[in-house]
Amino acid sequence: MPASAAPAYALIATDLDGTLLRGDDSVSGRTRAALGRAAAAGARHLVVTGRPAPRVRPLLRSLGGTGLAVCGQGAQLYDAGADRMLWSVTLDRETAETALGKIEAEVGEVYAAVDQDGVDGRTLIEPGYRMPHPTLPAERVGRRGELWRAPISKVLLRHPRLSDDELAAAARGAVGPLASVTMSGPGTVELQPCGITKATGLALAAARLGLGPGDALAFGDMPNDIPMFRWAARGVAMAGAHPELKAVADEVTTSNEDDGVAVVLDRLFV
Repeated sequence: MPASAAPAYALIATDLDGTLLRGDDSVSGRTRAALGRAAAAGARHLVVTGRPAPRVRPLLRSLGGTGLAVCGQGAQLYDAGADRMLWSVTLDRETAETALGKIEAEVGEVYAAVDQDGVDGRTLIEPGYRMPHPTLPAERVGRRGELWRAPISKVLLRHPRLSDDELAAAARGAVGPLASVTMSGPGTVELQPCGITKATGLALAAARLGLGPGDALAFGDMPNDIPMFRWAARGVAMAGAHPELKAVADEVTTSNEDDGVAVVLDRLFV
């Protein structure tokens, strides 16, 4: 690509788990190099993840990221350089508790966790909840009522018997307009503020950069990436992506373990 040419896509939006990250939470050397070439060509890289900002901060530092990151399924816009939240939306705690009660009325007992709002917010887990990512820190509380002791960005749910797809479908039917239901990875069904998606946060971040949907190339692997794919000019699903995401993707690349993001970037940014 000539030095004066505009990049094929000026905005590269990548999910983290199952997409940019390998199973051990690392970013491969090939992927780092591909992102570096894209940046040299003038493209901006945005992490767009379900992880809350405090759980993204160490990774951004390792990548040398000092710009914006979309966190908490789009409910948080985080400035890594300033280590501050530029925008956030919380899930009303009474609404969350009501939604949980409606879900349990349909499917029986579920186990819950919450991500607290803010750059120093903690992840709290109630008895019986098992973290899907054991490398991420969490604080166990003694009873559910303690989950609501500070503002939250989302609720995470697990069921002892139902599959993620079954739990997500039941939750959507039970909560109605109280909250949005997303599925962001194995063992990760979530309740978030109604109307908030990854596309919400990505659109806000892009606008701050003077960019729009036509500039964006998005990578993901789960149904929570569907709104982002619909917003962006092109959506690329990983080889192991959920069938619902593959159905709306423009392209399917190799897996996260096989540098699927880099495979596409290597083609676009030579």
